[in-house]
Amino acid sequence: MPTAVSPFWTSCGHDRLEHNARGWLVPTADYWRLWLERPELALVAESCAGEQALHARLVGAPLCRVTDDELGAIEDADVRANFRLFLGFRDAVQAAGSLEAAYAGFFQAGAIQIPPLFLDLLVQAIVCHLLDGNDDPWQWRAAELLFRRQRVSVQEGRVLCGDHAVLDMLHQTGGLGGMGRLLVQGGAALPTVQMAVLGTDNAAGYWTSREGEGRFNFLLDLTHEVQRELPHGLTLTMNRARSGLKALAQVLALWVAHFLGVAVQIQPEARVDDPAWRWHLGLDAEASPLLDDLYRGHEVSPERLQRLISLFRLRFDDPQQMRADVRGKPVYLGLAMTADGQLKLKPQNLLLNLPLAAAA
Repeated sequence: MPTAVSPFWTSCGHDRLEHNARGWLVPTADYWRLWLERPELALVAESCAGEQALHARLVGAPLCRVTDDELGAIEDADVRANFRLFLGFRDAVQAAGSLEAAYAGFFQAGAIQIPPLFLDLLVQAIVCHLLDGNDDPWQWRAAELLFRRQRVSVQEGRVLCGDHAVLDMLHQTGGLGGMGRLLVQGGAALPTVQMAVLGTDNAAGYWTSREGEGRFNFLLDLTHEVQRELPHGLTLTMNRARSGLKALAQVLALWVAHFLGVAVQIQPEARVDDPAWRWHLGLDAEASPLLDDLYRGHEVSPERLQRLISLFRLRFDDPQQMRADVRGKPVYLGLAMTADGQLKLKPQNLLLNLPLAAAA
């Protein structure tokens, strides 16, 4: 069961944020100090005098104004660029007044100039706030999809997703860290590493394994339906009570309510059989054009259709909060992977593309 602030989540700075009257997250000086500890900005042995001086000044006064001369004193062009990006991001978040206002504003402004890593760290902190006090490990694991790229595979009829970076690391090292990399470089064969699928038998271990090297190391089962063969050639299809899709739907509903102030119910669906289908949106870059083609009746190849992980039905608790032309009708959501099995959610799509009434 999670502590008030799990060590797993402190890397996003959730424990260094304050709340405003709306319940949104307000950055503090300590929050920005944490950014200065990240690998992109932290000092290393090769750091020049200019970098050391600027870093020390920002640690002492994280909101101080930095001059062009101070940035110009940094010899390494990449480091100098990192500081410029950080300072621009810091100033934008401070001007917005909260992480949520800044996040929403970045997408409303048009072309996104913020590095994806920065956006993911904002989402991680916001999601941590949404799940604070929640002891459901499936929802916490599903929440990782909002800010961590995943790899999806189908194994014996189960749709499993695992953290992209962790799976790549295990593939490169066999779970043996630096020693594993040395063995690979020497031509040695590494043992196959199996990541555990989050289940009732290991759910308690999810909390303790999330610290240090154990972070992000559980697979999430995204299978919505299971089939059981019955006598006389019959097949029984049942919805899984512990599907990761159900947990993801619950997290997405919290996300919508937190940002938009509207209560919605989201549930996974195996198919859309609705002649009155009026509104849909993709939860990722792959699902959006796929749903568009299905909606318009365009032919979709079987290979492309197999990338569709799930559909969801979203309903507003109060239909009056919807646009008049679609009021009371469901909104269909899609979740899809790329041709090589990658999945990257775009939670901003739920903020930008829901059919909200003007006053909502």
